[in-house]
Amino acid sequence: MLNWRRDPDYEWRMNALEINIQCTEIDIQRTESDIEQVERETEQLKQENARERALSASIRRLCFPPESSSIPQAAIEPDCGPSSP
Repeated sequence: MLNWRRDPDYEWRMNALEINIQCTEIDIQRTESDIEQVERETEQLKQENARERALSASIRRLCFPPESSSIPQAAIEPDCGPSSP
């Protein structure tokens, strides 16, 4: 006959392992959720940055026309009254 004894800590270790697996699965789900949140926020920031760049370009174009503009600037002269022909 075999001299076999049941491991008294086997069930305790298996329960602890199962709990550890469940905790790990919860951590994985939480991490995946965090990753999805970061991806959403990143996309939102990309859109906001694109909008800011477009607005900045509009402001620069309207407020600071290029010096090499082909449209001549109208000279500002003091008002001397109506001119006679």
